[in-house]
Amino acid sequence: MTSPPEPGEPDYLREIERLADRVGAEASNEGWLVLGADPEEATPLQRSVNAPARALRRYHFEGDGCLEEDRPPIRLAGASVLKPGTMPAGVEEAYEVVCARIGVEPGPRGWALWNTWSDGGLKVTMVVSAVETTEGLFENWARGRAVDPVSPLPSRIALVRQGWIGPMTFSPRGVHRTGLGGRP
Repeated sequence: MTSPPEPGEPDYLREIERLADRVGAEASNEGWLVLGADPEEATPLQRSVNAPARALRRYHFEGDGCLEEDRPPIRLAGASVLKPGTMPAGVEEAYEVVCARIGVEPGPRGWALWNTWSDGGLKVTMVVSAVETTEGLFENWARGRAVDPVSPLPSRIALVRQGWIGPMTFSPRGVHRTGLGGRP
């Protein structure tokens, strides 16, 4: 009987990340995982679990909140990216037409649409210039990681509109909050 072939380095590293992520998830389920600074009363085991959980919890991107601690996260239901020549699936209109309909100038770098909720719970769309941040969110969401960006700087917000502009890629948290996840 032959043993299965050893995984290549990328597969091995993905498996290590998956296992470390699972350990962090279980610590979170038990209520003691800390992604910020370790509390003084943390045990050596808790510190040892917290450290990789902080490093592996997401694909890092500008605006992910790891460095911008002075800005709170904004909870997103979902997002989409509009770029010249690249539109979300299901959008048949040209970039310039969609920008005109939304009410923004069709810039060369594109726009991100962040669908969220107002303080009063109303659905709103923020049109922001944070295209790279949104693409980083998509990387995380594709891995099932419910991460949100930090609140954008006012200079990055082109406008805020009532209602959600779609189609959008739903965040894992957005799927849960809107009840769109379904049940097996």
